[in-house]
Amino acid sequence: MKDNFIFDLNGIMEEVFEAAEHFKDAFSEGFNCKPGNCKTHFHWDENVDYYPAYLYPPANVYITAEKELVFEFALSGFDEKGIDLQFKGDYMILTVKVPEDYTQPEGVRYFKRRLKLKNIVDQKYYVPQSKFERDKVSAVFKNGLLRIVVPPKEDYTTDEAIKVNITKEGK
Repeated sequence: MKDNFIFDLNGIMEEVFEAAEHFKDAFSEGFNCKPGNCKTHFHWDENVDYYPAYLYPPANVYITAEKELVFEFALSGFDEKGIDLQFKGDYMILTVKVPEDYTQPEGVRYFKRRLKLKNIVDQKYYVPQSKFERDKVSAVFKNGLLRIVVPPKEDYTTDEAIKVNITKEGK
């Protein structure tokens, strides 16, 4: 006889709608929107993820008061030998390989599964070459946390400005 899986569709849909409600509330609060009175400026909130490009691995991305760009990646279960970090153009590229001796448990049924080890291949993070010192980057892997600090260039040059003429409509 085949194993029959029973899905609690009602429970799943409740979780989906609850998540959507939280998103709606966070979005409204982030823009300080009240019915009939939405302000056009955005309020900075450290609890809102402004860099949601990747869900895995969990990461913090921020700039310090000294203008250093900092990336913190949660890589619990990985080995520093499997981490490759490069700069190409205006991007920092992160690749992480699962340790060779890691094996998935067989014959288990998870009640909840949030810890997953999987390869991370060529994830790109924007680090403008003209504004950050790539030769002075520090990357430290400690207790499952990879912390990368990219210092700013002391004196960065920009391309020559291009003047755009603005004309009045109809002339």
